[in-house]
Amino acid sequence: MDILANYTFQIIAFGTALLAAVAAPVGALSVYKGQSLIGDAIGHATFPGIVLAYMAFSTRNPAILLLGATAAAAVTFFAIQAAHENSRVGLNANLAIFLSGFFGLGMVLKSYIQGNPAYRGASQAGLETYIFGQAAYMLESDVLLIAIVAALVLTLFILFYKELKVFVFDAEYAQAVGLPVRLLNILLPLLTIAVIGIGLKAVGSILISSFLIIPCVAASQWSNNFSRVLLLSGLFGIVAALLGTYVSTVEQGMSTGPSIILAACAIAFFSMLLGKHGLRRARKRRSENGGDAP
Repeated sequence: MDILANYTFQIIAFGTALLAAVAAPVGALSVYKGQSLIGDAIGHATFPGIVLAYMAFSTRNPAILLLGATAAAAVTFFAIQAAHENSRVGLNANLAIFLSGFFGLGMVLKSYIQGNPAYRGASQAGLETYIFGQAAYMLESDVLLIAIVAALVLTLFILFYKELKVFVFDAEYAQAVGLPVRLLNILLPLLTIAVIGIGLKAVGSILISSFLIIPCVAASQWSNNFSRVLLLSGLFGIVAALLGTYVSTVEQGMSTGPSIILAACAIAFFSMLLGKHGLRRARKRRSENGGDAP
């Protein structure tokens, strides 16, 4: 109970829970659109943007680095879409190419500035934390940034909820009924990029996609109703954030970001086993229908 009253724990728990609450419903849009790995590719691609922003301004100011990450994420998303639409290479192959290519570029740039005397005067410490995240060192300013961006993302999500729902499940129908498909094609990646940008310090460029995908996977095991899945995914994300933060605070040496992801995975595995659409219910339905016989 002493930990719950600890100010540092409260800051980290609130920041990660707020991040999870906004990441889960936004990630659900990508999951149901069949682009689950787009967040993973964009997340990896933010790292070279962070390093390039540092190289351009010689500062580790979170706002500057966030702008660099956002710019790199936007370039990557539209590059993936262009490659997918204008080549014979499938979406998954494109995602793998851009994911590894951009992340490799970030690592090369990071190695370059470490041995370059031109950047010796500016502190480079902390850039590597954007790979795996460092939620344990989250500050009030970081939480404030998360809160501002989360509020904007949720506002846009609510305003365009009906349009996004139709667009995600049937883009052709959305265009046929006169919905602003071009705007939605920009809005969806914009929401995803914004969430990834504010989550980099907490969980890093590698693990941020888990915040977007895992809660939705868990929630979809309990309901077929889209709005209910969104609410459940947000709830599961918050629970995972609080559990992971608590465990990492109690156990010395446990990183906060990975602990949150492990908690989310545990919820997903439990849901896949015991959920309304889980393995146990599916096996029971098969037995009631006489096994696999037609």
